[in-house]
Amino acid sequence: MNEHSRASAPDRTADENQLITERREKLAAIRQQGVAFPNDFKPTHRATELARQHGDEPNETLEPRAVTVAMAGRMMLKRVMGKASFATLQDATGRIQLFVTRDALGEEAYAAFKHWDLGDILGVEGTLFQTKTGELSVRVTRLRLLTKSLRPLP
Repeated sequence: MNEHSRASAPDRTADENQLITERREKLAAIRQQGVAFPNDFKPTHRATELARQHGDEPNETLEPRAVTVAMAGRMMLKRVMGKASFATLQDATGRIQLFVTRDALGEEAYAAFKHWDLGDILGVEGTLFQTKTGELSVRVTRLRLLTKSLRPLP
């Protein structure tokens, strides 16, 4: 172990403790707003099932059919870009990309999404489409925080 790595270990612990403290504060705020851990969300689809059924379907036929899905999983990646964002949702079977927009969710729900953390468990509803790069995605119309992650992902 070199001198640099020994010096950075306490820094990582302090950073992790700070993240946990911030996430506990977010959970306290969620509890004040109502039910912190809703259990009434019913997923209807899984990521690998959707990829198998619709992964090769061109967007020209997929999007007009408006295939509606409801999924739950852990948010593994989030890219916020103004009025639109992308996130990756991982369920027990695999991953799928989410396309989240302020216009589809509304101002309040989109603002809440922007403050959620990686590792949080989400319930999403929306319709399937293929991005320009050919990635199967869910155009999110409803989004709920099901469980707050208190620890950062490894």
